[in-house]
Amino acid sequence: MTLETREIAHDYAISRVIRGGWQLAGGHGEIDREAAIEDLIEAFDAGVTTFDCADIYTGVEELYGTMRERLVAARGAEAARRFHVHTKLVPDLELLPKLKQSDIEAVVDRSLSRLKMDRLDVVQFHWWDYQQPGWLEAIGWLNDLRCKGKVRLVSGTNFDTAHVSEILHAGIPLSSMQVQYSVLDRRPEHGLADLCRAHGVALLCYGAVAGGFLSDRWLGVAEPKAPLANRSLTKYKLIIDDFGGWDLFQELLGALRSVANRYDADIASVASRLTLDFPGVAAVIVGATSRAHLAHNVAAASLPLTAEDRAAVEAVASRRLGPVGDVYELERDRDGRHGSIMKYNLSAERH
Repeated sequence: MTLETREIAHDYAISRVIRGGWQLAGGHGEIDREAAIEDLIEAFDAGVTTFDCADIYTGVEELYGTMRERLVAARGAEAARRFHVHTKLVPDLELLPKLKQSDIEAVVDRSLSRLKMDRLDVVQFHWWDYQQPGWLEAIGWLNDLRCKGKVRLVSGTNFDTAHVSEILHAGIPLSSMQVQYSVLDRRPEHGLADLCRAHGVALLCYGAVAGGFLSDRWLGVAEPKAPLANRSLTKYKLIIDDFGGWDLFQELLGALRSVANRYDADIASVASRLTLDFPGVAAVIVGATSRAHLAHNVAAASLPLTAEDRAAVEAVASRRLGPVGDVYELERDRDGRHGSIMKYNLSAERH
């Protein structure tokens, strides 16, 4: 099976399924480093040539750097050309008022060292609080590093429509924007998706399976009660509540299951494929701690869903009540239900 690719910049093509790295930071349990590297190489051999991480994901950049070394040693220069890592640059909330240009370069240099690369493929910039005014200047500093050759492509994550527009009007060449987007969470459709399509900015989507909620495991299951097993489940349960509650969510899972039955597929694969089919979406980011879900992740990119399939799911999804607002708007309210569970100073906690 050949996995679809998508060019998001000249001569830069990514796999339409991107392997996420957050789960490899250890938040879901102890990580077997050697087994993880073997799993990552197997994913690469299956066609997943693009990998996502962040400077705040403890140990993941180093893990990818070791994996890349072994991959190139075993597969050669062609593997090096096809292998891509997208990292994030996430300054802590408490550092935003005093962030300096040298701080941005120091994080980029650290990522270069950890990933064992001469130039970072894609750096996705995040800014916690728009009330702190230095965000546009800071992403400009990142663009300066692109001009210096330390970064190939400048990207962002979780910026809303107005702020993406400001970045573009400032002349900063955004290649992509990483956002939460799924059949449950359609906030990119509230302006951002159209803006990005108009300016050739690819959408890279996380949350396509809502932390595992959009899967067969939850079909026909009673609504879970707090506390949930991890922060990811807590986060996406709030999205389900905003969507319309557990009963409507169960109807959505039923519609996804009916589509999946036509292809001998699973719910998660159908949910991922539907997100890939949204206009402007270049790739979905799938998280995994092992190779157990690799076949389903790869299969999602090749499901030949029809207009009838999409209409069957949309008949339920169109009854959603939310989430409302622009991309990441709910999460930026630190006193709200969504924002209060976020961790805003992970660099300080982990370094």
